[in-house]
Amino acid sequence: MTETNTPVTALDVARLAGVSQSAVSRVFTPGASASKRTISKVQAAAEQLGYRPNPLARAMITGRTRIIGLLVAYLENQFYPMALERLSRVLQAEGYHILVFMAENHTEQVSEVVKQLIDYRVDGIITASVGLSNDITSRLSALGIPVVMFNRGQDDDALSEVTSDNIAGGRRAAEFLIAAEHERIAHIMGWQGSSTGRDRATGFRLAMEEAGRRPHALVDGMYDRQTAAAAARDLCRAGAGKRPDAIFVGNDHMAFAVMDELRFGLNLSIPGDVSVIGYDDVPIAAWPSYALTTIRQPVNRMVAATVEALLGHLSGDRTPRKIRIDSPLMIRGSARLPKGEGR
Repeated sequence: MTETNTPVTALDVARLAGVSQSAVSRVFTPGASASKRTISKVQAAAEQLGYRPNPLARAMITGRTRIIGLLVAYLENQFYPMALERLSRVLQAEGYHILVFMAENHTEQVSEVVKQLIDYRVDGIITASVGLSNDITSRLSALGIPVVMFNRGQDDDALSEVTSDNIAGGRRAAEFLIAAEHERIAHIMGWQGSSTGRDRATGFRLAMEEAGRRPHALVDGMYDRQTAAAAARDLCRAGAGKRPDAIFVGNDHMAFAVMDELRFGLNLSIPGDVSVIGYDDVPIAAWPSYALTTIRQPVNRMVAATVEALLGHLSGDRTPRKIRIDSPLMIRGSARLPKGEGR
């Protein structure tokens, strides 16, 4: 490596490697083609000179920053750190850099964060459980910045979205509890301002109606631990013949709070007194302390579909994609089994 205060340029690398400056540019531009011999010569020269390509300068030439903005509402739910890590790894393998922004689910803050992402000249945006206003989506469309919504849908035909099949998942949870002959089945719902919360509740209600049953209770848990725990406490303070004997909870994050409240706040047994089913299948769900029966969100398939949709948009295919991926029921120890069914 040379010792100099003068910045090393692509032209310096080209001269040392004996190639053209455009060849150096191709070597350091993801997706561009160059021969193995050229790549080897350019990388050796760059290492010797201490050259690092300037991504901003490259962006001015190519019009692409190779940066993807990941916009997420919150990380308390263990599903999102897991999903974001996998999204980041897959995108980085495709040659993209990741910029993560947090934004609560209200219009003003989301709009402000999106403006910041635009200022960073991101090539595309993935939102995780974040809703977008129509004016923001219109502005992004006008700028040619594609958006894919991950684990959230929106009533906008122009937006691509990837979710598990939440209606089918909610239905599957209810059907399992009905088959296990529970009499009083409650649902502590996910936030009803979100498509995921509404769709899971819809599936639950449909299965109950088809079985000629009515939910024992429907409570919005807001995807919040404290709210869900309070809901479980209020529902289960009644006597044995009045409290629910089963609770379907809108995600695992809330389900853990519900289980803790039932066990340690109300001294009830799971599933002896109350069966509990969650939704997501985060790693903690399999821990013996919880052994949570839950609907699994197929995160790897969801991530792959999200990245595929975004890359398709970036390559020029702007056809919106509405992808629903089937979610299996993971049977563990927190819910009573239907007769004749083993674990």
